[in-house]
Amino acid sequence: MTRWVRFRALDGAEGFGTLDGEVVQPYSGDMFGHSTPAGDALPLATLSLLAPVRPGRFIGLWNNYHELATKQGNAIPETPLWFLKSPSSIVGPGTAIRLPPGYTGKTLYEGELGLVIGRRVSRADDVQAEAAIFGLTCVNDVTALDILTADASFPQWARAKSPDSFGPVGPCIATGLDWRELRVQVALNGRVRQDYPCADMILPPARIISLISQEMTLEPGDLIACGTSVNALPMRPGMLVAVTIAGIGTLENPFSPD
Repeated sequence: MTRWVRFRALDGAEGFGTLDGEVVQPYSGDMFGHSTPAGDALPLATLSLLAPVRPGRFIGLWNNYHELATKQGNAIPETPLWFLKSPSSIVGPGTAIRLPPGYTGKTLYEGELGLVIGRRVSRADDVQAEAAIFGLTCVNDVTALDILTADASFPQWARAKSPDSFGPVGPCIATGLDWRELRVQVALNGRVRQDYPCADMILPPARIISLISQEMTLEPGDLIACGTSVNALPMRPGMLVAVTIAGIGTLENPFSPD
């Protein structure tokens, strides 16, 4: 397993590399193409981890877990029910989640498994789609619930999910993991609120990518959040939200509306 990260050094320079324990080996080139080790390993303590990916497309899924569909009485979808989040919503570990000016409504955390695309994929079958997955990451698909439901005639999915800082991602992209063996856990101030198996997905990763690619070409670095399960609830100001997936790590972000 390899854990890829993006980082900012003390001098402000940004780079990418592989994380091994408490050190990062910098690389040069393209994370999703040809890359080679560059220079000495750097102590993690001297770096600030950034969001590990800067996607051109940030796609989220709704109603993709059996347990949540059963609880809410939703039909089981045959195709991905997806929406777009703005790539500008993405922040890395430690960055505060902040509300847009004037918004005082409910804001939900949604811990999710993220798929990072590693090669161009268009009209792919499931085998080709599986091969296009570069690695996996943690996502917090933050949602301004009162914006989503503000207009009864038009659910505002993109607007509710795209404010700046509403897309925490990280702390790394892990390769070599079997998504079927993973669990997504979300803790608020250390108290676990979500804890569900990725194996409960309705549409598995390869199928998600294959079906989306029939309509929209995906490029290296694009990010797909696989949807959340039960117990995605509102956050309160001052809470620390931690999304943990074994093998990937823990993505922590404070919720600081002001």
